[in-house]
Amino acid sequence: MIGTLENASLLDHAEELASMVLHSEYYALYQESKNRLERDEKSQQLIKQFLMVRDKYDEVQRFGRYHPDYKSVIKEMMECKRELDVHPFIADYKKKENQLNELLGEVSTILARSVSSSIKVPTGDPFFDRSCGTGCGSGGKCGCRVR
Repeated sequence: MIGTLENASLLDHAEELASMVLHSEYYALYQESKNRLERDEKSQQLIKQFLMVRDKYDEVQRFGRYHPDYKSVIKEMMECKRELDVHPFIADYKKKENQLNELLGEVSTILARSVSSSIKVPTGDPFFDRSCGTGCGSGGKCGCRVR
């Protein structure tokens, strides 16, 4: 690949953008929350327990309701997931992770729209990703409104 001044400039801008994200408030809050979660013994115990229950759940899902432990494992999975979701450090981590993900989605959308309005951008939000609002790539043939 022939390195041109334009390619070098583009790489410099990409590195600058990455640095801006890494020095953003969202990333700092995410890292702080992640570190707190990793240091908390109760959180780590809940995660480990959830992973063990999830393995049992995956095994039960292979056979569905015909598995002898189906009801008990499903109940255990729901209880474990609920306990995980309400733990303050885990809930805070998920919140910060979603905020960072939204920032990255916005940056991706801005970059894509600067190239073309018909580029599909996976934002991580299944509600918007499944609709034609992000550009279906068919040029409006499906009946969606091309932006």
